[in-house]
Amino acid sequence: MPPAGSAERACQDDRVLTFRLAVRSDVPEILALYADDDVSRARDGAVSETADAAHWAAFEAIDADPGNELVVAVDDDGAVVGTFQLTFTPSLSRGGSSRMTIEAVRVRGDLRGRGVGRRMMQWALDRGRERGCGLAQLTSDKNRSDAHRFYESLGFTSSHVGMKRPL
Repeated sequence: MPPAGSAERACQDDRVLTFRLAVRSDVPEILALYADDDVSRARDGAVSETADAAHWAAFEAIDADPGNELVVAVDDDGAVVGTFQLTFTPSLSRGGSSRMTIEAVRVRGDLRGRGVGRRMMQWALDRGRERGCGLAQLTSDKNRSDAHRFYESLGFTSSHVGMKRPL
């Protein structure tokens, strides 16, 4: 569970963000953030903002797994303005250090470019350190050139080739 003391950060526009683990009532707002994404729409077609049985089952599985954290960024008005999922994986490689995978990063469209994503990523990296991880990794769709520049500005390097295969 993220410590309460490190949860708030200010953005460029003096918006205060609070970071916390998502709760069940956040799922519709998280799905709305996923739906507000051109790459996801191009890849998956229309993304539903309505939670179905598969979404609820996925949320329950993430919530019950101590190796996963679904995080939301909430503004001072109580609105969910960003989200990401952290997965903590123990590993025998890299001297037995754990790694943190950051995925499904989304910021509400009207707030992109205003420091929300940077604050989210800083919080995620701090969280990985708190959990004892030696490495943070993420994947980003190859069509997200703006996101790639953003991640590089945070010190991430394009060091591997990622591959996926439907099952």
